[in-house]
Amino acid sequence: MSAAILTLQGVHTHIGAYHILHGVDFEVPRGQVTMLLGRNGAGKTTTLRTIMGLWKVRQGSIVFDDQPIGGEGARAVTPEIAQRGIAYVPESMGIFSDLSVKENLLLAARGARSVDDMDTRRLEWIFSLFPALKKFWLHPAGKLSGGQKQMLAVARAIVEPRKLLLIDEPSKGLAPAIIQNLIAAFRELKSKQTTILLVEQNFAMARALGDSVAVMDDGRVVHRGPMRELAQDEALQHKLLGLSLAAHQ
Repeated sequence: MSAAILTLQGVHTHIGAYHILHGVDFEVPRGQVTMLLGRNGAGKTTTLRTIMGLWKVRQGSIVFDDQPIGGEGARAVTPEIAQRGIAYVPESMGIFSDLSVKENLLLAARGARSVDDMDTRRLEWIFSLFPALKKFWLHPAGKLSGGQKQMLAVARAIVEPRKLLLIDEPSKGLAPAIIQNLIAAFRELKSKQTTILLVEQNFAMARALGDSVAVMDDGRVVHRGPMRELAQDEALQHKLLGLSLAAHQ
């Protein structure tokens, strides 16, 4: 088995007439948190959506758990990609506002027709990560705060065991206390051998969580390496991102 659970090689993605990804190359090491950083419009969200099969790989390849899921020789579509153990938490969160917390989680649990069919121990583990979800179990998801909605979005992604989580800007617009709660939850997931690919603009969160990092610019990966090295090199931060991590303590 490869040390990388996910590998992108020379990935090109077009959306309509627009050529968004221009040969994206990087690996996501198994059991680690990989940060995908870059300025707005660099292609980070398109990369996640391409991995999930929501956008088609025009050229190049995507290999997950030693099996092709995108590009030449790959026939997997989004539902099949999800069934292989990848979950995607979009920036929009993707929750159902009119449904309760309970109903949102039940829908995400494949094959469960009622809460009695769900893994009780896993549900209690999720409640230990996000106690607010237990408190508001029967409340409409649309009535939750922004931070609680983000917790629900992550909980939906992990209500069943996943090999890889793709998470797009989970801290956006959230209070510092909620961000710390998410950091603790992601660390707990990593401790259980869940691999995470995380797009994030909060660089303090990136430094706190990241094992490795890929930085994108204009649809390409322009830097790859350990997160700690980028966190210690302010000149490189300015060059790649236009700011320093020290400004985001």
